[in-house]
Amino acid sequence: MRNFSVFERFAKAFQDSPSLSRILVVSTISGGGVIAYSEANASYGANSVVETGTKKKKVVLLGTGWAGTSFLKNLDNSSYEVQVISPRNYFAFTPLLPSVTCGTVEARSVVEPIRNIGRKKNVDTSYLEAECFKIDPASKKVYCRSKQGIASNGKKEFSVDYDYLVIATGAQSNTFNIPGVEENCHFLKEVEDAQGIRKTVIDSFEKASLPELSDEERKKILHFVVVGGGPTGVEFAAELHDFVNEDLVRLYPKAKDLVRITLLEAADHILTMFDKRITEFAEAKFNRDGIDVKLGSMVTKVNEKDISAKTKGGEVSSIPYGMIVWSTGIGTRPVIKDFMKQIGQGNRRALATDEWLRVEGCDNIYALGDCATINQRKVMEDISAIFNKADKDKSGTLTLQEFQEAMDDICARYPQLELYMKSKRMRGIADLLLQAQADDGSKKNIELKIEEFKSALSQVDSQVKFLPATAQVAAQQGTYLAKCFDRMEACEKNPEGPIRMRGEGRHRFRPFRYKHLGQFAPLGGEQTAAELPGDWVSIGHSSQWLWYSVYASKQVSWRTRVLVVSDWMRRFIFGRDSSSI
Repeated sequence: MRNFSVFERFAKAFQDSPSLSRILVVSTISGGGVIAYSEANASYGANSVVETGTKKKKVVLLGTGWAGTSFLKNLDNSSYEVQVISPRNYFAFTPLLPSVTCGTVEARSVVEPIRNIGRKKNVDTSYLEAECFKIDPASKKVYCRSKQGIASNGKKEFSVDYDYLVIATGAQSNTFNIPGVEENCHFLKEVEDAQGIRKTVIDSFEKASLPELSDEERKKILHFVVVGGGPTGVEFAAELHDFVNEDLVRLYPKAKDLVRITLLEAADHILTMFDKRITEFAEAKFNRDGIDVKLGSMVTKVNEKDISAKTKGGEVSSIPYGMIVWSTGIGTRPVIKDFMKQIGQGNRRALATDEWLRVEGCDNIYALGDCATINQRKVMEDISAIFNKADKDKSGTLTLQEFQEAMDDICARYPQLELYMKSKRMRGIADLLLQAQADDGSKKNIELKIEEFKSALSQVDSQVKFLPATAQVAAQQGTYLAKCFDRMEACEKNPEGPIRMRGEGRHRFRPFRYKHLGQFAPLGGEQTAAELPGDWVSIGHSSQWLWYSVYASKQVSWRTRVLVVSDWMRRFIFGRDSSSI
């Protein structure tokens, strides 16, 4: 009892003194060693006033996906009070959801409670399990609906004030308004979706094992259709194939020759966002594995018994199925659609932001991740302003030296300029200007008038590209925005961004720039295709081990990292879990 009282005194000391943020206690009890590690949260339960007495700025964060969680993890400025609002109280490592559908990884292993992530040393963070259904930029409020049915005041709906709003609600599955999709298909966006698919797969095998069923009925029950040849659809099809052939056929031997997997893709190839070599390898491998890939097949209708698909030639076929997984892209959430109408963006597919992730027309609202898209400023829109800024001596002509001096700021503001020069294999800015110069002057004597300058840059905007809706983009945006918030006050006084072309001074921050770190496409059979920076493509077993190492290291906590690795080890030793729970 005395030993327990000692621990109680230690616990009380940690609670009463949050400044003891990290302490290691080593003691021995009855010859056994005990190591206790405390990581107290100094700001936990703190009020919204900083030490100087000034009121903290309130940041409301909508969403706990990749973008929102990355922002929360990297924000480290005690002058903010963060209120997280999301209908799910955890972060999910979505790239591993296809593995969850087949028991390769458990659902618990890919989720981390958002309250654990929000326990930060410098930032006062709180969480509300609710869904935002309205954003009011005029009054700086968001209106929410409690997921638990009632709020603390006994009402189901409530409002939250903000100084800054960060919208990271993500997107929903896009059904393209095709009849029957919502009612008859499984989606693969959330952990609950993966668990539902897993249960349906096992239930299908159990149903097909019942007596007095014909082989035709069993074939229909065990026909799994995947709609969408993107990374999620391809990975799920590969996972399902391995699950069936490595685990389930041993438990359901009579079903071995009855299982069929069909992948429907409206385009001419699967994995169109990958290198052509990966696309060709994936299609050939699926063909060898017996996965029926139907290219150029557009789904037109889904009912309880079959799915209708039309080829590019206009031929419509009806395909009986046992289960359908729909993975064809993303759509805009209703709350985002309503907000876009309020601010005059109703004709867009996602919230338009500037290069600093600020919603166009809203100074204190930011949007990132799948719910938003960056509206990159065009060079030709600002061509006159660019010319005037670069023409420092106001001579009416632009020399090579003048343009080179302004080049860093111009490329920072308009990244398409650098991309255009690379696409044309130009060695420098002189090559770009020479092609528009009227005479055959030397590089040193390049001197352009405004019309010649416009001609030189007229094709630059062809390199403007929209960022893909991937976890990698969302995570980088969250990290970038958190760093901007951390330096907000300092950069107000000392801006670090490029020169303002249409105004005076400099922008506060450098614009967001996405850095592509590569992408993976697991293809089953312990083979993965990897597309990495530098046009390096690797396909095979070595890439699978690279995939393991990267996905383990990218987990948000040591807890999930250990759990995921242990799930992989369990699968190698004991096989996948074939229970329906």
